[in-house]
Amino acid sequence: MRLSTVILPLERWPLSREKWRRAEELGFFAAYIYDHLSWPHFRDRPWFASIPTLTAAAVETSTIRLGTLVTTPNFRHPVPLAKDLLSVDDVSSGRLTVGIGAGVHDNDATVLGGEAWSPRERMDRFVNFVNLLDELLRESLITQPGPFYSAKEARMLPGTIQQPRPPFCIAATGRRGMEVAARHGEAWVSIGRSSRPEESCFDAVTAQLSRLDDALAAIGRSPASIGRVLLDGLNSERPLVSVDAFVDWAGRYQALGITELVIHWPEPDSLFDVEMKTFEKIATDGFAQL
Repeated sequence: MRLSTVILPLERWPLSREKWRRAEELGFFAAYIYDHLSWPHFRDRPWFASIPTLTAAAVETSTIRLGTLVTTPNFRHPVPLAKDLLSVDDVSSGRLTVGIGAGVHDNDATVLGGEAWSPRERMDRFVNFVNLLDELLRESLITQPGPFYSAKEARMLPGTIQQPRPPFCIAATGRRGMEVAARHGEAWVSIGRSSRPEESCFDAVTAQLSRLDDALAAIGRSPASIGRVLLDGLNSERPLVSVDAFVDWAGRYQALGITELVIHWPEPDSLFDVEMKTFEKIATDGFAQL
């Protein structure tokens, strides 16, 4: 099992860079960033762009993996996004992971002035988005029409450092999303939250893993060929209150088959407000106990 973190882009770079450096010092496998223009939990606080932040973090670090968790079609088109990702992969010497999700109906979905998409259209766009982004990052020249996103003589030179492309980590819970994860993902990610109030986070993840296995079996892909990532902090579980709580929580998900846990970097006066000393001890002593 691996342990990673999410660092929110809330401060100007002189302050933010210290978090990315410290994440590497603490031995985290990866440090991720949310790809939003704004985020409801921090609507009235500063929020910096993901791709420039990842590029700066790539310069400040040397071993930790870096990535989006997740980018979505809400305000992105695969062609310019692929060029941005190619560039981050280059600056980081091949340390990029591309987390991708369908997105939700929030400010990012309407900030460009359009109407919010229906659930069906959102999923249709997601399928087209991932298919095209996959091809763009694999090929040096691509023309591909699509119902929502197309490319015409898109050149992706000199290509990514990681071949055939940087790994995709696909966020999915339902049938069609799981099919995308099975087809394109090197990893799958969940926030462990259920739409049913009576269902625990653990039970929700258990059910989601079963659907993922079904999607993999349907295309003849081995269950061991895809990573299984759990992002904490957006559900009812609170494993960061102590080292013992973390070890118990992480051990249960490790036994379930989760291969990477992602915890939020502490942010005062927010839902991610945990003691920094406890967080650092979890990253070192707590994780070592698993």
